[in-house]
Amino acid sequence: MKLGDLDLFILSDGLFRLDGGAMFGVVPRVLWERNDTPDEKNRILMGLNCLLVIHGTEKILIDTGIGDKFDEKFGTMFGVQRETTLLDQLADLNLRPEDITHVIMSHMHFDHIGWNTRRNAAEEIVPTFPNAIYFAQRGEYEVAKNPDDRSRASYLKWNWEALEKSGQLQLLDGTTEVLPGVESFLAPGHTLYHTIVKVKSAGKTAAFLADLVPTTSHLKTPYVMGYDLYPKLTMETKPRILLQAFEEQWLLIFEHAPRIKAGYLKQVEGNWKVEPVIMEGGSS
Repeated sequence: MKLGDLDLFILSDGLFRLDGGAMFGVVPRVLWERNDTPDEKNRILMGLNCLLVIHGTEKILIDTGIGDKFDEKFGTMFGVQRETTLLDQLADLNLRPEDITHVIMSHMHFDHIGWNTRRNAAEEIVPTFPNAIYFAQRGEYEVAKNPDDRSRASYLKWNWEALEKSGQLQLLDGTTEVLPGVESFLAPGHTLYHTIVKVKSAGKTAAFLADLVPTTSHLKTPYVMGYDLYPKLTMETKPRILLQAFEEQWLLIFEHAPRIKAGYLKQVEGNWKVEPVIMEGGSS
């Protein structure tokens, strides 16, 4: 999809499953299962959507999926399923890992930065994108390095330690324009330093919502994940950003939506709904 001078592509690293109760927090199952049918383990289907932004020679990845470094037990636990990976979809666009110039992390949970690194032929973990600068919020990085017991399982060191060694990791301090028209924008709640990534060109805006609004089923203010560390903060941040998105007609991209991955907000009987948009590399 064209956004001014930019080319946007939604790429997929496949699908996975998380517990439906955890995904909707205090919302009763009788409500959330209307749109998200759980499996026999009470897990719902979720996407692993990433955004590729191309502007001239700049090729920018926003989040990198779940990667391939996990073992069979991990894959079974999270119901990972895919025929192609993020790297396969880049190849379909005639892009090699060496062609990516920037990687922006919304935050540092394992299902968002898995392809930051990979194993080479010698089984060493190395940066997947050897010519890229990787951007993360400093506060998020400090938490990732020293997580509490509740967050420990979400932060896997193998997704960023190789970036430290290679000197490719660059830390941001709060809302920052990473590149002209590309902004890492603090949207706390899921984690304290969680961000959305806003992309602007020719008076138009697209926003990669990450875990602020992980799917189109999470548009209502109380529909907050049990995984959110600061749920009340999410409930303050989300309606403010969605209202701005509606008023300014942002294109919204939903990282974990398995079906409607992108669209524009509209109001129906006082509730937010999404008017889907089909984008190359993904479907809605």
